[in-house]
Amino acid sequence: MSSIDRSQSAGGTRTYEVRTYGCQMNVHDSERLSGLLEDAGYVRAPESADGDADVVVFNTCAVRENADNKLYGNLGHLAPKKASRPGMQIAVGGCLAQKDRDTIVKRAPWVDVVFGTHNIGKLPVLLERARVQEEAQVEIAESLEAFPSTLPTRRESAYAAWVSISVGCNNTCTFCIVPALRGKEKDRRPGDILAEVEALVAEGVSEITLLGQNVNAYGSDMGDREAFSKLLRACGQIEGLERVRFTSPHPRDFTDDVIAAMAETPNVMPQLHMPLQSGSDPVLKAMRRSYRQERYLGIIEKVRAAIPHAAITTDIIVGFPGETEEDFQQTLHVVREARFAQAFTFQYSKRPGTPAAEMDGQIPKAVVQERYERLVALQEEISWEENKKQVGRTLELMVAEGEGRKDGTTHRLSGRAPDNRLVHFTKPDQEVRPGDVVTVEITYAAPHHLLAEGAVLDVRRTRAGDAWEKRNTAEQAKPAGVLLGLPKIGVPEPQPAVVSGCGCD
Repeated sequence: MSSIDRSQSAGGTRTYEVRTYGCQMNVHDSERLSGLLEDAGYVRAPESADGDADVVVFNTCAVRENADNKLYGNLGHLAPKKASRPGMQIAVGGCLAQKDRDTIVKRAPWVDVVFGTHNIGKLPVLLERARVQEEAQVEIAESLEAFPSTLPTRRESAYAAWVSISVGCNNTCTFCIVPALRGKEKDRRPGDILAEVEALVAEGVSEITLLGQNVNAYGSDMGDREAFSKLLRACGQIEGLERVRFTSPHPRDFTDDVIAAMAETPNVMPQLHMPLQSGSDPVLKAMRRSYRQERYLGIIEKVRAAIPHAAITTDIIVGFPGETEEDFQQTLHVVREARFAQAFTFQYSKRPGTPAAEMDGQIPKAVVQERYERLVALQEEISWEENKKQVGRTLELMVAEGEGRKDGTTHRLSGRAPDNRLVHFTKPDQEVRPGDVVTVEITYAAPHHLLAEGAVLDVRRTRAGDAWEKRNTAEQAKPAGVLLGLPKIGVPEPQPAVVSGCGCD
C-alpha cells in the first residue's frame, strides 16, 4: 500500500512539520522535503502545531558545537507526545544525521527514520517502510544519488527562490566538517540551471539566489574556470528575472571575470557575501584557507571600484586555536578597512572529526568571549555608519513577507533594497503585495535596518506580486507554516550565532 493510501485509510490525510537548522542549503533542502511529503499525500501542519503533526522532520546542521545538544533536546521534548500518539513518526536528516548515523537511534530510540544529505529523496519511502516494519530505518548514502533539484519542491516564497548550482565542497578548511558530510563538489549543467530559472520566472518568481557550498568554484569539475561568470551573464538574459543574488563565494576562486559580470549584468544585485574567517595570515594558514589578508582586501577594493554602492557582508571566526592578540588585531584591521555592511560573527567551536579540534593552543572561553564582544562592538559601529550613508537615497524595494517583526503595530511594510539591506517603509494607501516593487526615500538609519518614513514615491505591481496573491488566495483555507529556522530570502538580522552559508565557506 502506498503512503497516500495508508494515510487515507488511517482516518484522514496525515500532516507534517519540517524543522530546519543551519545554512541556506538546508533551508532549500527543506523545501524539497516538503515537496516530497506533499507529493506523497501529506499536508503541512499549522504553525501552531508545535510537534503535534503526524510526521515531524528535523533537517539538521553539524557546524556548531551545540548542534547535537539542540537536536537531542528537541527529540526528548517530542518523546512523550509520540508515546501518546500512535502512528506519529519522527525523522532526522541533514548533516548531523550524515555524521552520527546509528548514534541517533541509540540515543533516541523513538526516532523512526534517519537519512543523510545524499538521499533526501528517500524520505517518504523510509517513513512507509518504518511504519510497515515497525522499526527504525537508518539509510545513509555515501555519495549523491541524484541531484536534489530533480526532486519535487514546495517553495516557501512565491516571488523569490533558491536555485542550487552545485553541491559539496572541494576545500579542506581545518575547522569545517561540511565537505565530509556533503561530499566533493558536483556541478549541475548550465542548461539545467537556466531551465530551472526560466521555469521559476514563468511561475512568477522575480528574484533568485544561486546556491553552492562554494558557489564561485562552479565549473571546476567541467574544466571551465569562467563558468560562474558566464552563468551570471546568462541569468541577465532571462526576461522577467529582476534580481539575481548568490551565496556563498570563496576568496580563492573570486576572479576578475566574476567582478566584471556582477558590474555589467543589470539584474545581478550590488551585494556580496565574502567570508573572511580571520584577518591574520598565520591563522588563515592554520585554517587552511588559500588566501591571505592582502589578497582578501584586494578583492574588496576591486569590487568597490567596479560597484561603488555594493554592500559587502562576511563571516568571521573568533578564537581559532593558536590565535594571539596580535592575530585578533589583524582581524579588527581588516574589518576597519573593508567596512562590511554586516558581519556574521562566530566563536570558534570544536567539531569532532576536524583537524582543528585536535590542534594545540585551544583558546580559553573567557578570552574568546572578550574578543568576540570587541569585534561585535566594532562591527556594530561600522554597520551603523555605513547605513547612515544611505539616508537621502531613493531606492527600489522588493516588498518582503514576514521580515518586519513590528510592521503590524507601526503600520509599516518591509522590503529589501537592491543591496539586500532591510528597509521598513510607511504603508501606502494603495494595496502593496509581497513581490511588488516600491520606490522610497531613506530617512533614518539604524545598525541593522533603514527607515523610509515619508510617503511611498511609486508602487509597481509585478508578476511576482500576482504570483503571491494567487498562492495566498489558494491557500487561505489550508494549514500553513513549515517551521523553518532561518529567514526565507536575504541576509537575516544579526544575532550572536547566525549562520550564513554554513559559516565555513
